[in-house]
Amino acid sequence: MAAPATEQVRNIVLVGQDGAGKTSFAEAMLHVSGRTSRLGTTHDGKSNLDYDPEEIKRGFTISSSLAPIHHKGFKINLLDTSGSDDFVGETIAAMEAAELAFFVVDAVAGAQINTVKLWDIADRKRLCRAFFINHIDREHANYESAMEGLIQRFGQRVGAVTIPIGVDKDFKGIIDVIRMKARYHTDGKERIEDIPAEYEAEAQAARDKLCDLVAEADDDLMMKYLDGEEQLTQEELESLLGKAIVQELFIPVFVGSTLVEQGIEVIMDDIVTYFPAPDAHGPFPTADGNEYRIDEEGEAAFFVFKTVSDAFVGRLSFVKVLSGILEPGTELINATNKKKERIAHIYVMMGKETNDVKSARAGDIVVIPKLGEARTGDTFSTSGKIELAPLQLPKPLYPVALRAASKNDEDKLGDFLAKVADLDPCITLHRDDQTRQTILTTLGDGAVDLILSRLKERSGIEAQLLEVKVPYRETIRKTAEAQGRHKKQTGGAGQFGDCYVRLEPNPGGGYEFLDEVVGGRIPKGLIPAVDKGIKEAMVEGFLTDDPFVDLKAAVYDGSYHSVDSNEMAFKQAGRLAFRNACEKADVYILEPMANIEVTVTEEYAGTIMGDFSTRRGRVSGMSADDNGRQIIKARVPYKEVVTYAKDLRSMTRGVGSFAIELDGYEEVPGDVSKKLIADYLARREEKN
Repeated sequence: MAAPATEQVRNIVLVGQDGAGKTSFAEAMLHVSGRTSRLGTTHDGKSNLDYDPEEIKRGFTISSSLAPIHHKGFKINLLDTSGSDDFVGETIAAMEAAELAFFVVDAVAGAQINTVKLWDIADRKRLCRAFFINHIDREHANYESAMEGLIQRFGQRVGAVTIPIGVDKDFKGIIDVIRMKARYHTDGKERIEDIPAEYEAEAQAARDKLCDLVAEADDDLMMKYLDGEEQLTQEELESLLGKAIVQELFIPVFVGSTLVEQGIEVIMDDIVTYFPAPDAHGPFPTADGNEYRIDEEGEAAFFVFKTVSDAFVGRLSFVKVLSGILEPGTELINATNKKKERIAHIYVMMGKETNDVKSARAGDIVVIPKLGEARTGDTFSTSGKIELAPLQLPKPLYPVALRAASKNDEDKLGDFLAKVADLDPCITLHRDDQTRQTILTTLGDGAVDLILSRLKERSGIEAQLLEVKVPYRETIRKTAEAQGRHKKQTGGAGQFGDCYVRLEPNPGGGYEFLDEVVGGRIPKGLIPAVDKGIKEAMVEGFLTDDPFVDLKAAVYDGSYHSVDSNEMAFKQAGRLAFRNACEKADVYILEPMANIEVTVTEEYAGTIMGDFSTRRGRVSGMSADDNGRQIIKARVPYKEVVTYAKDLRSMTRGVGSFAIELDGYEEVPGDVSKKLIADYLARREEKN
């Protein structure tokens, strides 16, 4: 099949709360269009799109998947995404590849919190939007309530283009408000009839509102319409719909049931007729602050919005073609690393099924295998000069410490986690040299649980979750002096080192070493050994095993032996002098501090501020954003907010979000210091 032209492509990202039926919506379109021979279902693990064993086990979408559908000469690329906060990174990345976000809402539950959060993201990206009220045949479904809820939450631009014929167990079909016809799906076929008499008034009211909303897309027609000169003709209405959707003046609302496939045909008809083509939507921001538009005539270019590793095919890059034509054999340059990559194959994927195609044109979404160093967010082009702005993805804020259950598996665990972090920009991995822990940071505990499950399934390795250790520091409050004398005699040449050291507080200045020795009391060649010994003692800590910071150490006197003095002896003397001085320098413990900014609705503001006080935090400010949400700023010991991503979600039922950055150290309170010292002594005793 020839690659579709740009104007024949529609890219739709399906978003919304888990359980609303996004995957079922895509499965229904696949089946009704004839792309699949059976209706894929998620509840029994027979979905074409949620095919991953973990998705089958958990019963919800984890990774975004692609469902290409051909309908009336058009190619519709559906991107099915997760509705979970733990996997929202892929959802947001998929939004970058689409022109319209289709929000799937449950007819009983209505628009829930993640739907609202994703709406805000789509709004910032200036995506066109539409709604599908699903499960209208479910018990307790209420169309009027669901519709009113959408209008209240998302504004007066929301308007129906289909309305149900009956609800709950009485649901039979839908009324197409645009074409003013009743449409029924029975026995795998659609039947179109006149609107039943009892629904004519409701249908006409919905059409009148529809005309009111779309008339704004054309100034001349709007004036005629508002002046009451005439009603919009069918031709005028249809010509305005696409414009109104692209201009975000109108948010169409469809209704139906994916399980019985009612209301699906009209959605596919309207997608290809009224939803925007790739080149009709806004431009992409570029890394240099300019913009880049979809261009069928331009040089070959694409950007990567998802990267996966397939056990059989290898690395797969899901890409949106920005301009020109892609063909096997095409060489393009990665703008990120300036390396050239050659396209060997181009795939069209449906779930895990791959089909080779000969080309792909601007605006289309395809999959390219084995782009060796491609990362999510990279831009490729013939010239290498096209580079889109970095994807605005959420920062991973939920750290956990991991170690292999068996020491023999430590290297394998590290390799597996490194590959996971390489594929997903919302996962980071690092080794903390002070705490000697491997820290994996994700968007939430659900992501961690998934990684551990896949680790065991794919590599046969079990990993243990550990409490993340906080990197404390020690420092001194007073100036103190002490001698360090090391003498060892064992037959033959011995060891002798003798030095006097002064320690001084150096707040914010780090470590400084001063040589104040005069008169050759210590040979110049042995002074660096004293410095080295002090540094080693600083790393070991004094009250605990946490390293020292922010002090000056001056060696000002000493003595040596012409035969027995050497570097090793003076290094040991420096260590002893440091520890002896610490006995008099009033050593205390510092803890890392975090500046945190929490955004919540007003109802949770008091809860958040009260919670900060229990975490030894200090609220530094409070304000409101443009949407009336409260922004609370606080300074909190990092130890108290290591698991804040999980805690905030629990406190606010998923409403809250936050940003955090580490910012300096402060002295720990006395009771905390005592506990840290006691814990250290207990660990040391247990080890011994």
